[in-house]
Amino acid sequence: MSTTITTTNFNFPNQKSVYRGKVREVYNINDDLLVMVATDRLSAFDVVLPKGIPYKGQILNQIATKFMELTKDIVPNWLVATPDPSVAVGHLCTPFKVEMVIRGYLSGHAAREYAAGKRTLCGVAMPEGLKENDKFPEPIITPTTKADNGEHDADISREAILSNGIVTEEDYVVLEKYTRALFQRGTEIAESRGLILVDTKYEFGKTKEGQIVLIDEIHTPDSSRYFYSEGYQERQDKGEEQKQLSKEFVRRWLIENGFQGKEGQQIPEMTDEYIESVSDRYIELYENIIGEKFVKADITNINERIENNVLNYLKQ
Repeated sequence: MSTTITTTNFNFPNQKSVYRGKVREVYNINDDLLVMVATDRLSAFDVVLPKGIPYKGQILNQIATKFMELTKDIVPNWLVATPDPSVAVGHLCTPFKVEMVIRGYLSGHAAREYAAGKRTLCGVAMPEGLKENDKFPEPIITPTTKADNGEHDADISREAILSNGIVTEEDYVVLEKYTRALFQRGTEIAESRGLILVDTKYEFGKTKEGQIVLIDEIHTPDSSRYFYSEGYQERQDKGEEQKQLSKEFVRRWLIENGFQGKEGQQIPEMTDEYIESVSDRYIELYENIIGEKFVKADITNINERIENNVLNYLKQ
């Protein structure tokens, strides 16, 4: 009996195929619906770590579901139902081969590039005189390629996306518009929770009817970075690190233990205490981002629970 779900091997009625991403496993039902299982796998630096984190899949799925609900009035999305705390069911879409990253602040990858002396990211100019975690005058869109499994996503400019025919200009204009609208809504919701939405990424696809919709996750700690609003400016003025709500704490732990996903590096040992601390941190993230108490689902036999809930849904 496993209390985490790190891999699935379901066989649903009318199942055509299964795609295994870094964290999600996606079952194609009759080329019509996708059953997306949010596993408890933890990935960082494009590497899946060896042990699962209890409740992580449920947390990510429920945050994404909540934000799909809170943004569907401004951007259509793929979601149809959530038959299980760790499962989303949605329309089969053809994904765009880019991820739309939007940054309100100089943090993470952008800050590392800036520190290395670069003042352009994905073809977008970054102003002089910023320090890490300063706010940009306006949010900037810095897309990445959507890499195949095992490959690293790479920065790409709007110009390169269009000139290489990865996305048509007509579609790309819509992606940019939706990205800015979602980030604005996410920023407003975060503010109401005492948080700052620092940066995030969105993925989009096209339905069979040709409609562009939001797919995958939205505003989760795996796809987004949040700071606490309280004390933000004070910490900036003093040159202190920001208190953040994101997966960055995992990346920091890995870096401190000599791992950044580079060849020849060993993933540090994940003790039971460390895994529990990560699980607690994800629950804290959920409660702050959603503004509600997290209710733990029964994980005594998580695979069986998911399978039964999905089968019951598909029978309808």
